[in-house]
Amino acid sequence: MHITFYNNLPKLSLLDEGGRLQEVRRQMAGKLSLLKLLVPFLLFQLSLSEIFFEERFEDGWQSRWVKSDWKRSEGKAGSFKHTAGKWPGDADDKGIQTSNDASHFAISAQIPEFSNKNRTLVLQYSIRFEQDIECGGGYIKLLSGFVNQKKFGGDTPYSLMFGPDICGTQTKKLHVILSYQGQNYPIKKEVECQTDKMTHFYTFILRPDATYSILIDNRERDSGSMYTDWDILPPRKIKAVNAKKPADWDDREYIEDPNDIKPEGYDSIPKEISAPNAKEPDDWDEDKDGVWKPPKIPNPAYKGPWKRKKIKNPNYKGKWKIPYIDNPEFEDDPDLYVLKPIKYVGIEVWQVKAGSLFDNILICDDPEYAKQVAEEVFAHKEAEKEAFEEAEKVRKAQEEEEAQRAREEGERRRRERGYDRHNRGRERYKDIYRRHRRDYMDDYHDEL
Repeated sequence: MHITFYNNLPKLSLLDEGGRLQEVRRQMAGKLSLLKLLVPFLLFQLSLSEIFFEERFEDGWQSRWVKSDWKRSEGKAGSFKHTAGKWPGDADDKGIQTSNDASHFAISAQIPEFSNKNRTLVLQYSIRFEQDIECGGGYIKLLSGFVNQKKFGGDTPYSLMFGPDICGTQTKKLHVILSYQGQNYPIKKEVECQTDKMTHFYTFILRPDATYSILIDNRERDSGSMYTDWDILPPRKIKAVNAKKPADWDDREYIEDPNDIKPEGYDSIPKEISAPNAKEPDDWDEDKDGVWKPPKIPNPAYKGPWKRKKIKNPNYKGKWKIPYIDNPEFEDDPDLYVLKPIKYVGIEVWQVKAGSLFDNILICDDPEYAKQVAEEVFAHKEAEKEAFEEAEKVRKAQEEEEAQRAREEGERRRRERGYDRHNRGRERYKDIYRRHRRDYMDDYHDEL
C-alpha cells in the first residue's frame, strides 16, 4: 500500500493577486486536511495486514530450514541445492532446487504460530520445472502442532497441501487438500497445473466465509466454497427423492396453435403429378406397350400431411426438476475454514527426475501483497524467456553434436566388423587350402 503526498502544489509569485493567493491557500488547506484524514486510515489498513512467513532464499536461508533425514537410511533421500537455475530472469534471485533423480525430498521451516480464524489466509509460492518431469510433485504443505523436522516426511500430518502434481500425460492436477478433524479432504474439482519449464506462481486464498480462490500467475483459475467443493460436511440441501411432478405441471415449451385452420382443399393436393413436359416416344406401340402414360414426378405444391403451426405455450413452467430440501444430516460448522494453528511450512515431494526450483514462499493475509510479490518477480519474465530460449539452443546443439559422434562411432565399428569378417574369410580359405593340400600330398606319398 502506498501513500501519496502532495508535493506538486503551485509555486506562488509575490506578484500574485490577493484573491488568487487566498484561493490557492484554501486549496492547500483542503488537501492537507484530507491528507490528515487519510494517513490514519491508511496506517490502520497497513496494521491489519500481516505477513506470517516470507522466504526469498537469500543469504541465511539455511538457518531457517531443516533438511529431513526421511528415506536417507534407504538411500532414497534427495537433496536441495541453492541456485538461480539454468535460465533465471534474475541471476541474483535464487531458490532451492531438487537435485537427485528418483528420490524423496523433504525440508521444512518453523514459523511463528498463527491461526487463520477471522482472517484471510494466503499461501503462495513459485516453482519452475526445469526438468522433463515424468512423474513427481511440486507442492508445499502447512503443518500444525509439534513436528520433528529431522523426521518430516510423507506420513507427517499436515493441515493444508497445495501445488502441482504431474505424472505422464494424464495427470496434471493442482492439489488442494485440507485437513478437518484429523482427516484429509481433496478438492473435488479438477484444476490443471502448468507443465512448461518457466516460472509460475501458485496462490491459494481461503476466506472466513469459507470461500476460496485458486490463482496461477495472478489469474484466478477457480473459486468456490468449502461447503460444496470438498466432501467435508454433508450437503446443506438434498434431492427430495419422493417428490413427484404435479399433475398440472405443463412442461411443453411449444404447443399447436388452436386458431390455425387447415386451408380448404389441402388434402386434395396429390403427392405426385404427371410430368408436364413428357412426350410419348415415337416408337411407342399401344398394341404391344399399352396406353402410354406420362411418368410421375413429385408435386412441388404438396407439403405433406397438414399440421398446425407451433406457438409458445403460455402455460409453460419449464422442465420439471426434483426439488431440493434441507438435509436433516447437515450440521453447520462456522469454523469450517479454520485450520489448526499453523507452525511449519514444508516441501515434501517424490520425483522421478529432479530439477524443480522452489522460491518466493509467502504466507500472509493480504491477497494484494501476494499479487505485488508475483508482479515483482514477473518483471524479469522476458529475460527468463530469452535465457530459456538460449539454453534450448545450446541443449539442441549439444544433442546434435552427441548424435553426430554416435553416428561416427557406429560407422567406425561397422567398418571394423566388416574388415574382421573379410580377414576371417581369408584365413578360413587359407586353412581349407592347407588342409586339402596336405591330404593331396599324403595321397601322393602313399602312391610312391
